[in-house]
Amino acid sequence: MADQSLPKARTSGAAPAKTEAAPADEGISRRRLLGSAGATGLVLGTAGAAVGYAAAPTEAAAPLTSLGADRAMFHGKHQPGITDGLQARGHLVAFDLAAGAGRKEAAALLRRWSETARRLMAGEPSAHDDTDVARDAGPSSLTITFGFGHSFFGRTGLEKQRPTALDPLPEFSSDHLDKKRSNGDLWVQIGANDALVAFHALRAIQKDAGSAARIRWQMNGFNRSPGATAHPMTARNLMGQIDGTRNPKPSEPDFDQRIFVPEKGEPAWMANGSYAVVRRIRMLLDDWEKLSVKAQEDVIGRRKSDGAALSGGTETTAMDLEKTDSQGNLVVPINAHARITRPDQNGGAAMLRRPFSFHDGIDPDGVPDAGLLFICWQADPLRGFVPVQRKLDRGDALSQFIRHESSGLFAVPGGAAEGGYVGQKLLEG
Repeated sequence: MADQSLPKARTSGAAPAKTEAAPADEGISRRRLLGSAGATGLVLGTAGAAVGYAAAPTEAAAPLTSLGADRAMFHGKHQPGITDGLQARGHLVAFDLAAGAGRKEAAALLRRWSETARRLMAGEPSAHDDTDVARDAGPSSLTITFGFGHSFFGRTGLEKQRPTALDPLPEFSSDHLDKKRSNGDLWVQIGANDALVAFHALRAIQKDAGSAARIRWQMNGFNRSPGATAHPMTARNLMGQIDGTRNPKPSEPDFDQRIFVPEKGEPAWMANGSYAVVRRIRMLLDDWEKLSVKAQEDVIGRRKSDGAALSGGTETTAMDLEKTDSQGNLVVPINAHARITRPDQNGGAAMLRRPFSFHDGIDPDGVPDAGLLFICWQADPLRGFVPVQRKLDRGDALSQFIRHESSGLFAVPGGAAEGGYVGQKLLEG
């Protein structure tokens, strides 16, 4: 859980939803919101959350709320779901190609998945057998992102196209990995600000896989809903800490260099792409919550209340690593998580963190199965994730309160061109 801050969403200012008349037997399309103030429903709450019955088809369409209308674009230089802001709901799912499926079947699958992603991100139904789960909602900032695992290239006869940056991650002393919930041929990241929109996308992707691929593992996550705080702020994790203060920002001049493979990088099919490290990190919350707030702050190196460094200032004030107290002790402990993960303490290593929290119930002994679905993006994991994690392994105070339970590394190619699909340069090159 590196000490970095997430950039703001690039998907605000979405195009308004179309207002095509729905057939009489359908009532209202999923591009409209049920029961706004001008229709036949009730408006509840100060945020204007609307519920009610569908308006008659002859009435003017009710506008979507800003939350539902926000739209990310599928086609572009980079895939969606990387620089977009944190979403309220997320699903991570890995697939393995079916026995006998190869390059041809993989290309057809990515073509289907890309078309489905394009449609759903625009607030449209699936092309075939749509479930109507998201019928009443707008795009809700839905993003769908696709990646390839190390094993994909052997299964498709594309070993010569496998990037060296996709070499398996080294073993770390903090790993307690479940191999059944790690890696995979293909990886899909789904995020949205509405739970039903996110589930609808997950179900569509699963159905599109058909006989070409089977699910290897799937994980569900969440973040705070947009608008839940008085003002935009860095997210908190399940330990109650502000998490992500020093994330690189797209406005920084070296952002692309750190996060994305360059236009003329190698291999050529990864131009404008990125590498995603995915880790299921369980938080040992019962142990953590026994600590005093002061002890928790010493573990992290930042104040729990506002995320400011223990050396003083606000959340964005640079941490003073040399500052001492009246007894000569370092104010930010030598093994504090925020100190160890700083890029300037790791040869400039940087990664864009874009996680989800998870809670998968309570164990029979009453311990919550909860923590962080850690997702980080970088141009090269050997220069991003690996050196930081190695240093954390050697003495991070947080390590005794977390457990890495699954892991994956995926090559995420650049965005699809209009009329094309993700991975086309690899699969047809």
